[in-house]
Amino acid sequence: MGHDQPNPSTLRPEDSRFGLDDGHGAASKQGHAKTGYAALALGALGVVYGDIGTSPLYALRETILAATGGNEAAAVSRDIVIGVLSLILWSLLIVVSLKYVVLLMRADNNGEGGILTLVALAQRGFGRVRGRGVLFLGMIGAGLFYGDTVITPAISVLSAIEGIKLVTPALNDYVLTIASVIMVGLFMVQSGGTHKMASFFGPVMLVWFLTLAGLGIYHIADDLSVFASINPYYGLRFFYDHAGVSLAVLGSVCLAVTGAEALYADMGHFGRGPIRGAWFYLVFPALWLNYLGQGALILSDPSAIDNPFYRLAPQGLLLPFVIMATVATIIASQAVITGAFSLTRQAIQLGLLPRMEIRHTSEHTSGQIYIPRLNWLLLVVVLILVWAFKTSSNLSHAYGISVFGTMVVSSLLAYIVIRRSWGWSLPAAVAVILPFLVVDMAFFSANMLKLLHGGYVPVLLAIGLVVLMWTWVRGTKILFDKTRKTDVPLLELVGMLSKSPPVRVKGMAVFLTSDPETAPASLLHNLKHNKVLHERNVILTVRSADTPRIAEEERVRLSRIADDFWRVDMVYGYMESPNVPKGLAVLRKQGFKFDIMSTSFFLSRRSIKASPQSGMPMWQDNLYIGLTKSATDATSFFQIPTGRVVEVGTQVTV
Repeated sequence: MGHDQPNPSTLRPEDSRFGLDDGHGAASKQGHAKTGYAALALGALGVVYGDIGTSPLYALRETILAATGGNEAAAVSRDIVIGVLSLILWSLLIVVSLKYVVLLMRADNNGEGGILTLVALAQRGFGRVRGRGVLFLGMIGAGLFYGDTVITPAISVLSAIEGIKLVTPALNDYVLTIASVIMVGLFMVQSGGTHKMASFFGPVMLVWFLTLAGLGIYHIADDLSVFASINPYYGLRFFYDHAGVSLAVLGSVCLAVTGAEALYADMGHFGRGPIRGAWFYLVFPALWLNYLGQGALILSDPSAIDNPFYRLAPQGLLLPFVIMATVATIIASQAVITGAFSLTRQAIQLGLLPRMEIRHTSEHTSGQIYIPRLNWLLLVVVLILVWAFKTSSNLSHAYGISVFGTMVVSSLLAYIVIRRSWGWSLPAAVAVILPFLVVDMAFFSANMLKLLHGGYVPVLLAIGLVVLMWTWVRGTKILFDKTRKTDVPLLELVGMLSKSPPVRVKGMAVFLTSDPETAPASLLHNLKHNKVLHERNVILTVRSADTPRIAEEERVRLSRIADDFWRVDMVYGYMESPNVPKGLAVLRKQGFKFDIMSTSFFLSRRSIKASPQSGMPMWQDNLYIGLTKSATDATSFFQIPTGRVVEVGTQVTV
C-alpha cells in the first residue's frame, strides 16, 4: 500500500540529494566542544576501530597460508613472512592512514562522513542524468556495505571462538554452536539500545589494543629480522619471487584493512581530530607491533602458523585472551550492526528504501536507533553464513570483495568531489586519486579470484540490494508522474472553494503530500465523500535535505495561500527521523497557533496495481508493489498521534 504523503520515498529524485552515511549517528559541534578530546578518542576506539582492531585474529594467518597454497604443513620461508608483513604494513599506511585518515576525512558534509556522504558532495553541480550515475555508484557502495555488515560478525566471532581449540580440543565440535548462541544473544539485545554498552566499549578496546601491542613486543625478540618489513622493497620483491600466488596473497592482505570505512563513516560522531589521534597514537602502532610479533613467532616456530595470534599468549593466559578476543569481536560486530541501522534510516529518509519501523533507544543521542525488521533479517543471514562456511578461513574468501568494492567506489566518488567541489585541476586530482584507485583495484581484482569460493555472497547481496533500491526509486518516480497527470493544481482548487465554499467544521486539517503544488488526493476525497472543509487547512510537505541536520529555526517554512489555506514546508536532515507534531510545534514561534487535539491529519492510502504499460518489466512492477505493501505505516513513521489520523483509500496502476 502507498500513501500520498511526504515520505521521501514518494519524492521526486530531483527533489532531494542523496548524502547518506553508514555510521552510527552524529554529534553536534556543540557536543564535540563539551566532550573532551580524550573522551572522544576513547569512544572512537570502541566504535570506530572494533572491526580493524580484530583483524590480527586472522589476517596474517590467512595471508601466509595463501602464499603457501593453503597448506599449513608447508615450510614457511623467511622471505614469505617478511614480504607478507611488508605488504600488510604498507597497506595499513596507504589505504587507511593516507587515503582515509588524511584525505577522505577532509571530505565532509557538515561534519558527517561515509560512502554516501561522498555521493551527496559529488552530486552537487551535476545535472539529472549524471547525478543519477553518481547515485547508482552510491547504491553499489551501500549494497556492498550490507555484505560487510553480515560477514563481519560471522568471521569475527568465529575466529575468536576458534581459539577454544587451543584451550581444550574437546570443545572443537561446539565452535559453531557457541558462535551461534553469541550471535543470537548479540542481536537480541539490540532492542535495548547501545547506549548502556557503549560506555564499556572504549575502555575494553583500549585494553585490547594495549594487549595487542604488549604481546607483539613480547615476541618481536623471537626474531628481530621482522623489522626489515618496514622496507617496501621486500613487499615488492615478494611479487617478483612469488608471482604465481601474488593475487591470492593480495586477496588476503586486504583482511588487515577491513573496517577502514568506519574511520570516515563515524567522523560526525566523534570528530576528525579524535579519530585521527586514536589511529596514529595507538591503533596503528598496536596493530603493526602485533603483526610483527606474529611474524617473529612464526619465524622462530613454524608450527605456530596454525593460529599465530593465539600462540602469542602464554599458555596460562590463553583462556582470558580468548575471552577478551570474543568480547572485542562482539564490539566489532556491534559497530557494523549499528552502522546498518544508520544507513537504513538514511536510505529510507532519502527514498532509496520503503519505510520501516524505527525505534529510538536513547533520549540523548538520535543516532542510536533500532530497526526490528532489519535486525532479525541480519541475524538470519549471519547464522546462515556461520553454518554454511563453518570456519573463519572459509569465510575470509567472502570478505574482501565487499570491503574493496566499497573502497573502489569511494575512490571514484572522491575524484569527483576533488574536481567539482574542491576545484582542483585535472592533473592534481588524478595525481592524488590514481595511486589509491590503483591499489583499491588491485585488491578488488585479487578478491575476485575468490568469487566462486565464497566471494559470490557479498556480490549477490549487493546486486539484490541495488535492484531493490533502483526498483523503489524508479517505481516511485513512475507513480509520481502518473498521479500528477490527474492531479488538480492546488491554487486552482482553492480558488474554486472560495467561490463555492462547502460546509465548514471547527478545527484544523493537515493534508500530507509529496507535491505542494497540487491538491492532495486526501483533500479531494474528503471534499468528495464528506463534503466538508475545516476552518483552517494546512498542506504539509516533508523534504529531506542534503545536510545531516537542520537547525530548529530552519525546520519549518510557512506561507499563506488564502485565509483558510496555508502551505507548510518541513525539512529534515538525512541523519534525522521526521516528527511531524514536533515540527508543527515550531510554527507557534512564528505566530501560527493551533491545538494538536483539535487537529486532524489526512493521509491517502494507495492500493497499487501492476500495469503492462508502466515502463518497468512486470517482475519489477510486482517487486515494487510488494515493497509498498511492506512499508511501515506512515502514521508511525512520521510519529503522528494515531487518534488524530484519517486515511482515505485510492487505487492506482503503475
